Amino acid sequence: MFKNHPKGLLAASLANMGERFGFYTMMAILSLFIMTKFGLDETKTGIIYSIFYASIYLLALVGGLLADKTRNYKGVILGGLLLMTLGYVIISIPTPTPVPAGQFGLLLAFTCLGLLVIALGNGLFKGNLQALVGQMYDNPKYSKMRDSGFQLFYMFINVGAIFAPFLAVGVRNWWVEKNGFLYNADLPALAHQLLGNKITGEGMERLQRLAAEVGYSGTDLTAFANEYLNVFTTGFHYAFAVAIFAMLISLVIYTFNKNRFPDPANKQATASGIEEVEEMDIKEVKQRLYALFAVFAVVIFFWFSFHQNGLTLTYFAKDYTDLSQIKVNLGFATLQGAEIFQSINPFFVVFLTPIIVGFFGWLRAKGKEPSTPRKIAIGMGIAALAYAVMTFGSMGLPLKGEVDAMGGLPDLARVTPWLLIGTYFILTVAELFISPLGISFVSKVAPPKYQGIMQGAWLGATAAGNSLLFIGAIFYTSFSMSATWMVFVVACLMSMFTMLAMIKWLEKVAK
Repeated sequence: MFKNHPKGLLAASLANMGERFGFYTMMAILSLFIMTKFGLDETKTGIIYSIFYASIYLLALVGGLLADKTRNYKGVILGGLLLMTLGYVIISIPTPTPVPAGQFGLLLAFTCLGLLVIALGNGLFKGNLQALVGQMYDNPKYSKMRDSGFQLFYMFINVGAIFAPFLAVGVRNWWVEKNGFLYNADLPALAHQLLGNKITGEGMERLQRLAAEVGYSGTDLTAFANEYLNVFTTGFHYAFAVAIFAMLISLVIYTFNKNRFPDPANKQATASGIEEVEEMDIKEVKQRLYALFAVFAVVIFFWFSFHQNGLTLTYFAKDYTDLSQIKVNLGFATLQGAEIFQSINPFFVVFLTPIIVGFFGWLRAKGKEPSTPRKIAIGMGIAALAYAVMTFGSMGLPLKGEVDAMGGLPDLARVTPWLLIGTYFILTVAELFISPLGISFVSKVAPPKYQGIMQGAWLGATAAGNSLLFIGAIFYTSFSMSATWMVFVVACLMSMFTMLAMIKWLEKVAK
């Protein structure tokens, strides 16, 4: 698989895989953790989630600028790994739930501090490691393999992400069962409704029935609500601790291999044939930067749509999907939860990457391979198709407010898990046409002295899209499910047509 690629690609991919394992352990459960821990609704949770997810990528600009200024790319990457590890330590510390009224602001700020530290560490790490991989392909010997190299690098990111949600859910459910209860996705919301005096009569009946089903034999539902919430969120905290161990593995891999990696600060000639890069003409530099910023502006709308996987698509899995169909007994814990769907996308990334790389290789051999900008435009159209599937599959479902009033839908009224699985399959194909190839495009077009900052700017465009994620949460709670998904169909189609309008110019700049 790594034949004809630089030797450092595998080590960089493994280091990134460990870091991504920790990251996706957290992201699989983050939005539901915030709702369960603090009793916030989907919109408020969406705002926190959007700010955090945007900060992750926005701070990549800071990381890129710092690396470009200091020329110490490897040191900045190492600092990022250490900061992320610290952030996971902060959010893994169990604190009381339900949160006492006098400590609500303090504990929410403590959680946000941990997320901020993670975001800063990610900003120092992510873009600069991509710049490092990009330089491996500046060698003419490997330059034709740049796109496939980034696709392989991207695939390894997702190897860790496949198993992360399963482990997060397994740890959370293990703790719930260790304390004498069973997992139920609807109970945390019902418990918060009871404690906040917002529960309906229908909801109270459902709470009483579900409490008995998960193992509570008493009659004091208030006591049950407090105990179940505390156990449930403590399980979340322990799941976050898994990310700490993943980060330590990534640190070891990176530390032992960093001397084997190329240094983007050093463009001197080497025995491998990398030639010293001459200073570019200022006009060419401007043209390249204009092209990059045009692509950055377009992909904002794709990321606004794609990263709903951790927000509205996870809400949909919890509220409208029959989770009883994806229940596995592991002996020490029951593997069940809306978070499991977070493993489907990375699984398809790993499964589909060799197929798509082979397909593009076949086209390349025939001289018919599409340009990188054209691949990105096609990917945006595919993403629109994915949300069109969700639109049709969600027709006839009740509004979110109606579901809350009922205390949750019965299993028979929920949709099959295959709706989300099929949607994630199509979204993954779109992702493989956009994300790794966008990184490749940046590494190819960015002027050498702006490699770090331009990789950061690519992530900054992702940040802009992520900052809009909460709009999906607003639609989710205010409009029909079909109307919610149509927003993302329109956003992806707008991105596709705008990209197609710029294709010839972008192809010319990228030559």
